[in-house]
Amino acid sequence: MLSAVIIAKNEEKNIQNAIESVSFCDEVVVVDNESIDKTSEIAIKAGAKVYRDGEADFSKIRNFAMGKTKGDWILFIDADERIPKRLSYEVLKQASSDVIGVQDDSMQADRTEVFRIKRRDFFWGTELRFGETQQVRKKGMIRLIKKNSGTWKGKVHEEFHTDKPVGQLQSFIDHYPHPTVAEFLQSVNQYSTLRAQELFEKNYNSSFVQIMLYPIGKFIYTYIILLGILDGAAGFVYSFMMSFHSFLVRSKLYLLAISPSRK
Repeated sequence: MLSAVIIAKNEEKNIQNAIESVSFCDEVVVVDNESIDKTSEIAIKAGAKVYRDGEADFSKIRNFAMGKTKGDWILFIDADERIPKRLSYEVLKQASSDVIGVQDDSMQADRTEVFRIKRRDFFWGTELRFGETQQVRKKGMIRLIKKNSGTWKGKVHEEFHTDKPVGQLQSFIDHYPHPTVAEFLQSVNQYSTLRAQELFEKNYNSSFVQIMLYPIGKFIYTYIILLGILDGAAGFVYSFMMSFHSFLVRSKLYLLAISPSRK
């Protein structure tokens, strides 16, 4: 049995299409992270099993979701991601071969329980091939796992920890992030707050020099060194916004460090 997990917060614009893209799975579990829109209602109508969890720790939410699935295999996607047909066939091949005991050189499931899946980012009508997103485009992220093969860790940038061999699927997840400037700003503000808090809890500090230099360094790295410039206007906007994220993280970390409550 194959389960899909979608973590969502205020994703009424995306959740329907996300659920439809994993309709090949035997069940779809949506964990609503305290949405104030119609995310849950739309997900229920689309046939998903919906659970609510107000946890701010993304890894805890994913682990919670794993506990709600019935499948032997679990596919994780975000609400703004889509599973193309080619990838769905590959996922089904790996999951079903493990269940029915098929032996095939093209299948890794008989010896692998954890798989990375590469991701293509489509931003403002442009497929981003360079810049910050090229890492997940080339190396992928762990998204397909066999149940009980590991656990998620990390408050903001959650990672799957396992002692099992990690395989690599060949097809891509399609990602459609930040369709408007307002939504991009909202996302950057939200994630920078969480990241600053995470660093603060690990006893990191910030300074005026870091607030000033980190964003500049981030932009040079993503736009010039990682060749984001080759992605045109979309590459510039994406690189600029991620450098702004760096500015917000260091600024918020600085405020946390000097707050009276710390003394």
